[in-house]
Amino acid sequence: MRSCCITDVGRKRTMNQDFVYASDTPVGRLPNLLIVADGMGGHQAGDTASRYTVEVIVDNVKRNKERNPIRVLRTAIETANEKVLDKASSDERLSGMGTTVVAATVVDEYLYVANVGDSRLYLIRDHIKQITRDHSLVEEMVRLGEITREQARNHPDKNIITRAIGARRTVAVDFFDLSLEKGDIILMCSDGLSNMVEDAEIEQIIKSGKELPKTAMDLIAKANQNGGKDNIAVVLAEPLTGEVEQC
Repeated sequence: MRSCCITDVGRKRTMNQDFVYASDTPVGRLPNLLIVADGMGGHQAGDTASRYTVEVIVDNVKRNKERNPIRVLRTAIETANEKVLDKASSDERLSGMGTTVVAATVVDEYLYVANVGDSRLYLIRDHIKQITRDHSLVEEMVRLGEITREQARNHPDKNIITRAIGARRTVAVDFFDLSLEKGDIILMCSDGLSNMVEDAEIEQIIKSGKELPKTAMDLIAKANQNGGKDNIAVVLAEPLTGEVEQC
């Protein structure tokens, strides 16, 4: 695998509450691990929630002896949820903190994905395809036919999520798995990218043929050019290659 990760504060925020992680080498029994977390909460709470969630997930994966990647990711995310709740209850400055999370690993030629919230994983092959499903109020409205996909993009409630790490004692995690092909590119991102840049434009940038770090920077730049209203997190990976690339 070859991967790259980067975050940016954007043009409107003063604090970066997004946190990313990418390891092309084994983490515990997983051969690699990619994570994006988008924190929420006042003051330092959102920053703490996203960073702490990623730290707990990575630590839990390292210690898990299970070989099934879905079980490994489930245990790690559920543990992170419990620990975020405990940490928030022990410090009033962190009360109400939470975060989205999308985590992925590639085992042989299969991609395994887990997500909570509205941070996304896309697969770029012949065209761009969103693999995860947003846990958001607006996504539910689209699913029920109350609004169109186009109306959802600029809906005033589009930032209201229906699931988060740290929201309640039990967390419902969605899982996805799919086979990969040579040339596939994985994009994981926070809504600071997906709300600012249309999928078609994301695809165009990723297919520009540039190296992953330059592509990641171009995605960040485009989100900022379009307003940069939120923190921006990007993880890019070419899974079926043995090379390693650092941002």
